[in-house]
Amino acid sequence: MVPEHGHPSRIGWRLPPFFCPFNAWLHAEAKEIERRALTWIDDFGIYPDATERAWGLATHSADFSCRIIPFGDMEHVLTFTLWNYWANAIDDWQDAGHATTSTADITDHGARLARALETPGSALLPPGPLTTALDDLVTRTHDLLTPFQLRRFTEGARDWLIGAGWRTANAEHGRMPSLNDYAGLGALANGTRFSLTWSDAANGTRLAPDTLYAAPVQALTDAAGFIVSADNDLFSYNKDDDQEPWEQNLINVLAHERGRTPREALAEAVALRDRVMTLFVRLRAQLTRDADGPLRRYLDALEHYIAGSIAWQDGAPRYASPRNRNELPVEGASFGAVWSDTPSVPSTEPPPLPALAWWWRQLEC
Repeated sequence: MVPEHGHPSRIGWRLPPFFCPFNAWLHAEAKEIERRALTWIDDFGIYPDATERAWGLATHSADFSCRIIPFGDMEHVLTFTLWNYWANAIDDWQDAGHATTSTADITDHGARLARALETPGSALLPPGPLTTALDDLVTRTHDLLTPFQLRRFTEGARDWLIGAGWRTANAEHGRMPSLNDYAGLGALANGTRFSLTWSDAANGTRLAPDTLYAAPVQALTDAAGFIVSADNDLFSYNKDDDQEPWEQNLINVLAHERGRTPREALAEAVALRDRVMTLFVRLRAQLTRDADGPLRRYLDALEHYIAGSIAWQDGAPRYASPRNRNELPVEGASFGAVWSDTPSVPSTEPPPLPALAWWWRQLEC
């Protein structure tokens, strides 16, 4: 736990317990993957100076990648790790608050990036270290993924880009989204399907399209994305609490909608998150009953995505010693997160949010 720097937290530093009945694992080659990733970062010079490099490494992107994909082929996990370091560098650029990060600029950049992912060497992005690194990533990705996996990868990237554009538009208009809007759209920026494509590729999971895109499987996938997004909103809250207008996250959305302080809204945010986790556990069990091998591996990957994200964020200096309170990241900083096997609320009913209600309709009983 790091002490206060500059201004007190609106919600405090001791987070409520995280309801998660799944185990967190770490890839056996995590150290080698991190070593090779840092070599790649320095070879391409994606950070302009030592300070930016320190904050880039504070994302612990290698730890994230090796926790949400704790098993499988190392080259796939390595390439996924490189994508995460690169994407965090882009996110930091988008979150920097400069005039260049207007909605128009984010939209233009997102459209160019989406096409660049599909057409290596397309010269649609301005020259520079990030673009050079991107060209290498796209080439690596096209070498590793099947055509269907590439399609899923680009779909996941578009989720991320659309989500970033939506958030930027809200901020530009000084608008805090409604709870229903945030529940339905906020998690897009996490790129859940982007990550899961790499998990499936690393583990050789080849789901039939009709299985992958079946409504219950997509509902479970979206529920996992919501849970991970809500957890990120908790862990990252103090990192972004100096922004004006206030950062769009589940706590601030609830505070705005209910007319409460963020500290008062915290319990309701956790309750909604836990309600979705309860749905996830029930729907996951339902799908497991008749699942074949590939679907079981996909369901396992969703568990790793949720549990691994908690374990990663708990000890990532990006969150535990945030930049708005520290000149440099504090290695070893941690929230000391507590895990729980039971939810904070016992309800199994859907919340009164139309954007989420269809998930519960996938339950058979």
